[in-house]
Amino acid sequence: MKTIKTTIATMLALPILGVALSTLSSCTEADSSLVEYEEYYHLDSPNDTVYSVAGILGKMQALADRTVLLGELRGDLTVLTPEANTNLQAIANFDPTFGKNPYNQPKDYYAVIQNCNYFIAKADSLLAKRGEKVFSKEIAAVHSFRAWTYLQLALNYGEVPFFTEPILTEKDAYPSAHKSLGIEAICNYFIDDLKPYVDTKFPDYLTTQSFLPVRVLLGDLCLWAGHYSDAANYYHDYLNHRDSPRPLGVGSVTWTDFEFRGIIDSYTSTTTSHLAAIVMAEDEYEGNVSELEDIFNSTEKNNYYYQVTKSDYYLNLSKSQTYTMVYTDPVTELRDTITPPDTLFVKSESYFGDLRLSQVYDLNTAGITNTTYNKYRQTFSKTLSGRVGLYRIAQIYLRYAEALNRAGFPESAFAVLKYGLCNDNNAMYLSESERNRAGNLISFNPANFTRTNTQGLHARGCGDVYADTLYAIPATCTTLQDSILFVEDKIIDETALETAGEGLRYYDLMRIALRRNDPSYLAVRVAQRKDVRNPDYNLLNRLSTPSNWYLNLPQ
Repeated sequence: MKTIKTTIATMLALPILGVALSTLSSCTEADSSLVEYEEYYHLDSPNDTVYSVAGILGKMQALADRTVLLGELRGDLTVLTPEANTNLQAIANFDPTFGKNPYNQPKDYYAVIQNCNYFIAKADSLLAKRGEKVFSKEIAAVHSFRAWTYLQLALNYGEVPFFTEPILTEKDAYPSAHKSLGIEAICNYFIDDLKPYVDTKFPDYLTTQSFLPVRVLLGDLCLWAGHYSDAANYYHDYLNHRDSPRPLGVGSVTWTDFEFRGIIDSYTSTTTSHLAAIVMAEDEYEGNVSELEDIFNSTEKNNYYYQVTKSDYYLNLSKSQTYTMVYTDPVTELRDTITPPDTLFVKSESYFGDLRLSQVYDLNTAGITNTTYNKYRQTFSKTLSGRVGLYRIAQIYLRYAEALNRAGFPESAFAVLKYGLCNDNNAMYLSESERNRAGNLISFNPANFTRTNTQGLHARGCGDVYADTLYAIPATCTTLQDSILFVEDKIIDETALETAGEGLRYYDLMRIALRRNDPSYLAVRVAQRKDVRNPDYNLLNRLSTPSNWYLNLPQ
């Protein structure tokens, strides 16, 4: 048995074997030493597995920033400022010469995959103590890391070389030795791969945010693969889990009163509500440090010149929403429903319509004079240097709504946006036919999900949405398919309003466009990001061909 020190060194050397694609065939001294000792090397002690899992998490740090940047800069909710560096410009412009960009490094994905494959192959899965499998928690966690990493790889590169055994020889390091799989095939493989671990708990020696919830990951895989009822079931069971129920809560951004004189923010900050995140190093000597804070914010390090800001498309989408307030007239004591007037004087356009935008981006020049640095100071609330978020509750509810809708339950999906699902709301707002057909997919424990801790997602920025009679599935939707398409559009808008800047948008647009076999669903929105009235037609034409959605694998 090797020492712990040798174990760590070997695990960190493994990615050299799977550097990815054109360089997969490279061999180093680490290769030969690994092959030489491979038959003696096993993960059969707690220390081995602890350090190995920590090593995999360290490798995932290299994927954190790019997960956000590749998912956000290619979407329709952000634009670059003139200060953006050439690497960010290449991402946002879908530059075909993206090959040498540090954010286009498939080897980093394969580094995680190779480590996961090796762990799964070598961990002693049968070792038991007092009738309990010793390494079951670690094995479940590593299976989830591998599935998530392969999904990210496929979303960014399309078809990719696929292998689930560790590469230990030069012969196996050639890309031609492995079949290539696309998104759907990869999702179907890992759906089966992860099912045995759906109820397995994760290790308790690291922060719980370090691990990926298997039910949610299964929901995502099913959503991409088109298994909508299964996806809805996984999301539902995660949210309604008997041991850890997760109601949405009633946090929101609201006007203080019916005179619209100011706002109150009880909206849950994403930086404090991550269910899963990649924990980053605090300094470069300990690992990868996130650069997102300096990219999205004015900081002393960047002389206050932020490189990414909100898009015209995002601003217009937010302004187009209707804020609704139900109030009681102090004189007549009658209840009424009102909206802010068009002549409302506010300090920023972000205060019109949905109020979440006003809490996400803040731009000001207050008190800044006689400076040689940028006088405009942007604060983007969704970045945190210590971790990069992957999952949070609101995001899961949106995916749940998307899956419900495509499973044939648009009333229920729309209720997630307008009212929130709990048994009392279901009985009040859903038709008997829908309730009967959806059954357990929309049933929640009444002790944990009530009208006092449940609201529609749209209410997080648009007030008393339950009273907005215009926010509804229109009567013109005469068929189930009409309703599904209408609700899907509302969900994709709500996803933008709720998760802007979190690295999800491009993939959300891609998923809907692929599902509808309509490239324009993605292309038109992205082309409008700088100016909704004057689209970028060169970009529109390029993105009308789906093969241009993916990064080129380095040659």
